[in-house]
Amino acid sequence: MVRKILSVMCIWVVVQTVHAAQNQIDGLRIWPSPDNTRIVLDMSSAPEFTYFPLKNPHRLVIDLSNTSDSKALSLQSESGDLVRKVRYSTPKNKQSARVVIELNRGASPSLFAMTPTKPYGHRLVIDLKGSGAPAASSSTSASSKSPSNASTSSVVMDGSSSHRNRDIIVAIDAGHGGEDPGSIGPAGTYEKHITLSIAKKLEAMINGERGMRAIMTRSGDYYVSPNKRPELARKQKADLLISIHADAFSQPQPKGGSVWVLSMRRADTELGRWLEKSERHSELLGGAAEVISDKSSERYLAETILGLSMDHSMATSHDLGNKVIEEMKQVTSLHKRAPQAASFAVLTAPDIPSILVEVGFISNPQEEKNLNWGKHREKLAKAMFTAAKRYFKQVPPDGTLWALERADSRTHTVRSGESLSLLAQRYNVNVSRLKAANNLNSDVVRIGQVLTIPRT
Repeated sequence: MVRKILSVMCIWVVVQTVHAAQNQIDGLRIWPSPDNTRIVLDMSSAPEFTYFPLKNPHRLVIDLSNTSDSKALSLQSESGDLVRKVRYSTPKNKQSARVVIELNRGASPSLFAMTPTKPYGHRLVIDLKGSGAPAASSSTSASSKSPSNASTSSVVMDGSSSHRNRDIIVAIDAGHGGEDPGSIGPAGTYEKHITLSIAKKLEAMINGERGMRAIMTRSGDYYVSPNKRPELARKQKADLLISIHADAFSQPQPKGGSVWVLSMRRADTELGRWLEKSERHSELLGGAAEVISDKSSERYLAETILGLSMDHSMATSHDLGNKVIEEMKQVTSLHKRAPQAASFAVLTAPDIPSILVEVGFISNPQEEKNLNWGKHREKLAKAMFTAAKRYFKQVPPDGTLWALERADSRTHTVRSGESLSLLAQRYNVNVSRLKAANNLNSDVVRIGQVLTIPRT
């Protein structure tokens, strides 16, 4: 009798141990983007899985060994147009779970496990690249503008910058996104939400300015790799890339904003990488690459152009970085009072001036509170916008509307008794246009000040 009782107890212990060791699906998250959709299954331990696609209708079937299917699977409201439903199906055995992702069209799947990184634990990541996807959204294409703005630009949808009177294109990069939350503040604020909010405010300001147009590297809560972000800017022929981030430190004391540009060491590395890729030569040389039969001459010419382009981009980045700092110091404290050099992947486009703006330390409780305040984010966006506008008014890119207007403009030296409204009336221009042409924030002018008078 005792032997039977011990046998039953042993069986019970074994069953309980197996049950305790069984993996659990703790949650489901989804991030649709213009290029693909990422689904994440939060797991209690490292997943063991196999998968296979099905057609008619399109589905992706994932088998998770030694996993419970007791957790309900429900999609969030913004699941995109690729994924229709995520559900369980009959598993291969009682110890496993089968997850089925129903799709609206065919997709190429890529699955991989991720180890715990705060704030997440073990995860199974499912990346789905849709076939026959709808046209890309505003995150990788031109944002719509008002009719009055659209009429001033003859830029075509491939981003060509060879046309006259085109808009100045500013690529706005909201740091992190999707599975990558960035830094997390003491109150639980995610950096990715702060950066996207500021980016959208900056986008609206730029698109509201005649002769400027914004593009976004991401327009929602999804992940874009750091190396792909400058490529998106290049694809749209951007004149400038502004990457927005929030700083963090292990201690709560550090605070203040800063601006970063590409380091010389990383710049030299990127030059070498571009020169090693012969297909990149045609991007730099255009049609000239097709008629240069001598590959050594092609490389020399590409190296010369690329070097000059990188020098110009880095000089512009420093100049613009200083202007952003000048504007930001009126909004927030500064951690660094001059542009800093670093090896950030997002800054590596050799032919696009690029800056990375840290809007403050999200690890500082007070700055986290400030960054959660919409008015403060608006001011930070305005600081970046004003700095970019100041720079491009002084040095507008060739072929832009602003370059044409600058070429057609006149100058006037302010004399005693003259006011901005008087000069506007004399030259038959609006006061607002006169202020914009001279980067004026008020109606006050000084004796001896040289003003640019735009043509009517």
